Amino acid sequence: MADRIYMSSPDVTEKEEAAVVAAMRSGWIAPLGPDVDAFERELADRVGVAHGVALSSGTAALHLGLLTLGVGPGDVVVTSTMTFAATTNAITYTGAEPYFVDADPVTGNMDPALLRQALQRLQDAGEHVGAIVPVDLLGKTVDYTSILEIADEFGVPVLADAAESLGASHAGRAAGSFGRASIVSFNGNKVMTTSGGGMLLTDDGELAQRVRYLATQARQPVVHYEHTDVGYNYRMSNLLAALGRAQLARLDEMVARRREMRELYKQLFAEVDGVEVFGAEGDDDDNVWLTSILVDSSVTGWEPLELSAALAAENIESRPLWKPMHVQPVFAHLRGEINGASESLFERGLTLPSGSALTTEQRERVVAAIGDFLKEH
Repeated sequence: MADRIYMSSPDVTEKEEAAVVAAMRSGWIAPLGPDVDAFERELADRVGVAHGVALSSGTAALHLGLLTLGVGPGDVVVTSTMTFAATTNAITYTGAEPYFVDADPVTGNMDPALLRQALQRLQDAGEHVGAIVPVDLLGKTVDYTSILEIADEFGVPVLADAAESLGASHAGRAAGSFGRASIVSFNGNKVMTTSGGGMLLTDDGELAQRVRYLATQARQPVVHYEHTDVGYNYRMSNLLAALGRAQLARLDEMVARRREMRELYKQLFAEVDGVEVFGAEGDDDDNVWLTSILVDSSVTGWEPLELSAALAAENIESRPLWKPMHVQPVFAHLRGEINGASESLFERGLTLPSGSALTTEQRERVVAAIGDFLKEH
């Protein structure tokens, strides 16, 4: 059988290898070092904020961001239901209660009208909302114009989960620059990777300083080990930061490669009744991290999972859209403003190979496999 084609495998070159080797030869093997400092500056500059704090994961960035905003037991944190579990997990780590907001059916992102409804309901009940955590889905930013306006109206800080959207923008501003702080992820399947890792980005110097302090075991600045707070081992290693710097230099190139794959899917499904490329409208501002399709089986006569099975037979990976958090067994008991949009997207959606590392031959294999399936159906 032909080699497996993944949805979004890491895209690394000799540039990344050289950067990591140089970091190793510098002697900065342990966590922190000059590449961490430089990576923080370079990404903050790229996004257009004053401070970056490089961390072990995007989840760690969410956790510390929430703690630094003062979120804790007794608080409610309003967040997107259409997301990966890491967002909800990080809220749970603080002892706060996640409160889910359903999706705009066009973008899959947090519905601003439902956000307003949630905040009004919680305010009327006398509950304290510690933060709003909207999630940029599959590389498309949420409607920050509306969400920040609503957040200001209710006096609630926004921690933007831009884990999936580095390289995207909204209203001329880069993803990662919104709210009191934003977080990004460099997991191995993201547009750019540090193998594992993430960063908190903010214009708030005190917030950045507090996150950096908590991430290094909350050690006091004295010769011996002194601690007055519970801290965390959440800092990024210098070796991974070196990899990240090389990846950041190639970010635009990698986004462009993903956009080419998006265009191939648009062409492939353009004449297929009952299938649309998810979020394709206005996708010039996306980083096109992943491309998904939505299938109306009453029109096509086939289900998304049938196409997925056909691709699997050709050793090609595909996957449904995120299963909403409010229907996950671990979180099903939690409250939210739910209108069914995210459940519909989960039932109709299928995510296809989208990575910038796909070769010409691999792209052709994917297109041919989908084409053969469509001919048979």
